[in-house]
Amino acid sequence: MDGGTMDGTASAGTPRRHRIHPAWPVAGVTFLVLLAAAAFRSSISLLLVPIEEDLGWTRTDTSLAVSLNLVVYGLTAPFAAALLERVGVRRTAAWAMLLVALGCLGTTLIAAPWQLAALWGVVIGVGTGSVALVFGAIVANRWFVARRGLVVGVLGAAWATGQLVFLPMLAALVEALGWRAASVAIAALCALLVPVVLRVLRDRPADRGVLPYGGTAADVPAPRPTPSAAAAVGAAVRVLRETALTRPFLLLAGTFFICGWTTNGIVSSHFVPAAHDHGMGATTAAGLLAVVGIFDIVGTVGSGWLTDRFDPRLLLAVYYGLRGVALLAIPALLGPTVEPPLVVVVALFGLDWVATVPPTVVLCRTAFGSERGGIVFGWVFAAHMVGAGAAAAASGAMRAASGDYTSAWLLAGALALAAALGSLALPRPRSAVEEPAPAPV
Repeated sequence: MDGGTMDGTASAGTPRRHRIHPAWPVAGVTFLVLLAAAAFRSSISLLLVPIEEDLGWTRTDTSLAVSLNLVVYGLTAPFAAALLERVGVRRTAAWAMLLVALGCLGTTLIAAPWQLAALWGVVIGVGTGSVALVFGAIVANRWFVARRGLVVGVLGAAWATGQLVFLPMLAALVEALGWRAASVAIAALCALLVPVVLRVLRDRPADRGVLPYGGTAADVPAPRPTPSAAAAVGAAVRVLRETALTRPFLLLAGTFFICGWTTNGIVSSHFVPAAHDHGMGATTAAGLLAVVGIFDIVGTVGSGWLTDRFDPRLLLAVYYGLRGVALLAIPALLGPTVEPPLVVVVALFGLDWVATVPPTVVLCRTAFGSERGGIVFGWVFAAHMVGAGAAAAASGAMRAASGDYTSAWLLAGALALAAALGSLALPRPRSAVEEPAPAPV
């Protein structure tokens, strides 16, 4: 019987009846895990100014912690697939939520900048990096045959939804009760998810005695030995060694480095402090970032549709070009009140926030083949987060040196325009017929 109906079939042939296929609760909890990770990501820019004012630190002190968090998050991602294969989806998600909870709770006790760097950078960086993009993709691929694309899109939009849901609430909490209350709230959210993860998540449909949703026995991969941690890590490193000096990799990693610089690095981390410098309240600035989240959902779904129909190189050039224009305009538009031109620029920025991901994934696959393309994208994504970390530190240093963020916005805008030109230099993507066959394993 079809795994997408009310009935699932165990791998051993024993039928089990479910009013709701277990794949949907698993996807729901996965979405909540990604949402909780997004809660921390969205809180960073809200907490910088209150922490500095409370503890007497500089923007350079706090920006270092943000930068380390982004870099560790990005460098964890390429090895996340190996971790999920070795440790399992369920245990990885539970440990990730526990690490984020402990990191946020520990932040309320900090007394020195290195402690913030250790908690935000290392503890929370590893926790959020363990449940990055690859986590949702693995869950969708294992549990769904029918509706797989829909589930991947919804899980991919979890970051944007988290920003939309949590930013205004956390901003109000910071203004009413202080930054420590916001940290405790995020810690409580992640801690409460741990028992839910352990209760609902399972590594594979066979663990619940069902087939993937909408699948048949033919869609269940044959059992294979769990790779050793050394073998899995070695495979990731080997692919990097084989591709790192090729022109497609350098261009893809370089443009995605700039993508991270111009999104998580400066906007997520410094938009609220920059708005504060111009007299805008934290709640108002958080509301503008929520607008980014709304349009990000629309832009990501639309970009996936466009990528199936147009040259992904041209799409990337358009996305980065529009982003560059938006970044260059922000210094002139920030002020104590929100004017319509600023809303338009923020909406434009939101439309292409994650829109760069579908074309980049396609270009990784067509340039390096289906076998290596996924691992290559993991390293390209690591470059994205390294760029974000570099931007977080550099933008904070520019603010500390000049007293405002104007130079940081202008640099980010110029880099985005450079990425638009770099996208056009990428090799033309091959069709599925032209794509080389994967090397034998």
